[in-house]
Amino acid sequence: MFQGFYEETIQFLWELRLNNQRPWFQAHKQEYLDYLYHPMKELGAEVQGRMMERYPRSGLNLRVVRIYRDARRIHSGGPYKEHLWFTLSTAVGELASAPVFYFEVMPEGYEYGMGYYCPRPSLMAAYRQQILAAPAQLERLARKLNRQSLFVLEGEEYKRPKGQVSPLLAPWFNRKTLSLSAAYPPDDCFLTPALTDRVTEGFAWLMPYYRYLKKIAPRE
Repeated sequence: MFQGFYEETIQFLWELRLNNQRPWFQAHKQEYLDYLYHPMKELGAEVQGRMMERYPRSGLNLRVVRIYRDARRIHSGGPYKEHLWFTLSTAVGELASAPVFYFEVMPEGYEYGMGYYCPRPSLMAAYRQQILAAPAQLERLARKLNRQSLFVLEGEEYKRPKGQVSPLLAPWFNRKTLSLSAAYPPDDCFLTPALTDRVTEGFAWLMPYYRYLKKIAPRE
């Protein structure tokens, strides 16, 4: 059962950022397991269970990422990721073609939300076509987002406009990738079981956005 993360969780990630080398990690591997990996798995499993109780037909699968960086990308940093996350999605294997719910811990704090993870250009083209074909659907969701302050629309934008839409939808339209995220510094909730409630309620609030993105199929 998830009891919260630890103050040592954030401390470990800061030290990993400063000592991202195999000898250091091997000497501190048990700290990684105790303070980061095992609590992450427990939190992910509990959030997944609660989401499946609320949305039994959603088919959300839990995936906790490995801290070991892809060998092809080690040139851009050390051999270990300096943040860890889990995802809930219907994707099997590659996540580039479906939206995901996610929770992430990094040295600066934690973040959770929903969106696309490295979507293919064909998927974002289908997303833009969906907006143009039925703008009212996303307009309702955009207004709902604008009435609150927790979740923020994020994602890299194209330098040149991809088309013309209403001012309400303009922030949504010209994106290479897309996410709705809430970020926190390390706080009391992070250290308690209440984090399960916070993340689950956040994911539930985001479910209409997830369903909107889920029905979009990439154009081949």
